This record gives sequence, structure tokens and C-alpha cells, in this order.
Amino acid sequence: MISRNLNGKHLILASQSPRRQFLLKELGFDFDILEPNVNEVYLAGMRPEEIAIFLAELKAGTIDVTLLDDNTIVITADTIVYIGNEVLGKPVSYNEAVVMLQKLSGKKHDVITAVCLLSKTKKHTFHVLSSVFFKELKTEEIEYYIQNFQPFDKAGGYGIQEWIGYIGINKIEGSFFNVMGLPVKELYEHLLNF
Repeated sequence: MISRNLNGKHLILASQSPRRQFLLKELGFDFDILEPNVNEVYLAGMRPEEIAIFLAELKAGTIDVTLLDDNTIVITADTIVYIGNEVLGKPVSYNEAVVMLQKLSGKKHDVITAVCLLSKTKKHTFHVLSSVFFKELKTEEIEYYIQNFQPFDKAGGYGIQEWIGYIGINKIEGSFFNVMGLPVKELYEHLLNF
């Protein structure tokens, strides 16, 4: 039987993302929040899935497992947006957000979220890939979105659950929630197995 505390386990979500916090709450679990302090830097030449896994595990590496009790599971995650061979991080300015959305306009891009589960005795990491297809975005649509939604904390410069997702996305192959930042179905299954 599933309970709000996952059969007696104490869950900690190590993430600053309000979207991940919302999605984990929607799964029905009680959890605490910890904000890992990491510099999200990775080696040049890494493939997108390697980057996502590396950063999720880097965040997990900030946790002192000796302080965890036997019933605690820590969840960390990282989401990478990429088109072709180019990884699109979080835009640092209005102009950078415009450029990112122009790159995504009318094209398919991929989103990978890696999730790391960590306990006192073990670690397990998995990743999920989704493909997103944007319509051709008009300049005024891009500008309206950035001005009104300020997507500077989002990889790729957009949130699929926001206005731009409503009007701009033709289709998704894979998990919608993965694009939001947490593949909840897969997380649920991996947590049960963990």
C-alpha cells in the first residue's frame, strides 16, 4: 500500500525548482526541501544525457550521507534542453531568451531530465528523454512571453506549462512532466523499486 510517506521513508527533494516541488507534491508524497548549492559546470564534449546525469549526481554529491538515517531517500534532478548538438541553458538576459526561443521556433528539440536517488547505502540514477515540437513562433509571441513570464530560471528559456506551451507546441513525444523538470511516472516507479 502506498502512503504519503512512501511506506515509512523520509523523502528529501534537493531542488530549488518550484516546478519539481509542485510535481512531487502532486504525486501525493510528504517531503522536505533542501536546496543544494552547486556550480552547474560540466566538461566540454559531454553528450546531453551525460550532462544531465553528471549534474544530478553532482547535486547528490553535496549531501553528507553519513547524516542520513536508514529511512531517508534524497532526490536530485537536472534538466537539459538541447537542439542538434547545442545545449540551451537558462537565459541570463532578455536578449538571450529571445535568441533561444528563435532557435526552438518551428523545430524539434529534446529534453532530458536525470534523477538521482540517494540513501545512506546506495545511489541510483536514471534519465528520461522527451522531444518537443514548436510551431513557428512570431516575434511578438516571443516578446510577449518573455516580458510576461520572465523565463530566466528555465533551461531553454521556456516553461511548457506556461503560455508559450499553450500556444506554441505542436506535439510532444514522451513525458510532458519530464519537460516540466521531473518525470513523475518514472520517478514513482524507481522510488518503489529503490
